[in-house]
Amino acid sequence: MNYDVIALGELLIDFTLAGVSDTQNLLLEACPGGAPCNVLSMLTKLGRKTGFIGKVGDDQFGHMLCNILQDMRIDTTSLLLDQEVNTTLAFVHTFADGNRDFSFYRNPGADMMLQPDEVDEKYLKQTKIFHFGTLSMTDEPVREATKKATKIAKDNGIMISFDPNLRPPLWKDLREAKARANYGFSVCDILKISDNEVEFYTGLEDYDAGILHLQKTYGTPLIFLTLGKQGSRAYFNDLRVEVPGFSVNTIETTGAGDTFCACILDGVLTHGIEDLSYETLENMLFFANAAAALITTKRGALLSMPSKEEVMRLKCTLEFCR
Repeated sequence: MNYDVIALGELLIDFTLAGVSDTQNLLLEACPGGAPCNVLSMLTKLGRKTGFIGKVGDDQFGHMLCNILQDMRIDTTSLLLDQEVNTTLAFVHTFADGNRDFSFYRNPGADMMLQPDEVDEKYLKQTKIFHFGTLSMTDEPVREATKKATKIAKDNGIMISFDPNLRPPLWKDLREAKARANYGFSVCDILKISDNEVEFYTGLEDYDAGILHLQKTYGTPLIFLTLGKQGSRAYFNDLRVEVPGFSVNTIETTGAGDTFCACILDGVLTHGIEDLSYETLENMLFFANAAAALITTKRGALLSMPSKEEVMRLKCTLEFCR
């Protein structure tokens, strides 16, 4: 295998508030982002070899994003430029507690234009894990491209990682969001899902009950639940593991879930998915929680990922340290 993880999906610019000018105009910082590439960014920080399948516009932002990925050693062999549609832009609105909302300029955006015949089977077959989310399922033709990629992965015994990553503004009808997420649930081996997403997709307020519903309905082997500042849980066979979060000076939460997801995938690459113990899952969660906490202390995500050493230092501030 030439790659540890290949991801497919959106690569975009997140504009985040960076203060005000002398004339009281808002200052926005252009941060490279997009959930799948945020995951790859953290994985490269952990020493993993990664690649990206997607499309950006043949414009200033698109070329900037291509160069950034190359500088980060994320393989861009399958990152294409669209000659007609511009790179997707997202404006991040941050609240006092660090949580955020999004406004998207994506009607359409270049990431939506990926064609099924632009998914290179030989390229994808070189990875151990294939990762995707629902933003590549909102519209055609990228929806069919995503399905083609998951079929290639399934047919070749490649582990599939899925993050439903609910963004209501991007869906014309939230019932469709549920339908597309159901597809992801049905094909994935590793599921990373947040507390609010469990409630939305299952209709159950009790998180354990919601996860049990997903396990019984789809047979997903390994599920990770993020609980914001409260920490996270892992569900594997009959195991349920929960660890607390870390207290940090949060600026904004963009990329926290993606950072967590990357650390979990790094753990799976190290330990496999067949015989995970309580202690292994616990250690994976502590590491992922620490990394996710650190990303919230900076603006943006893709260029703000912490180093392994930084994560270990924060992880070891808890009495539990492995």
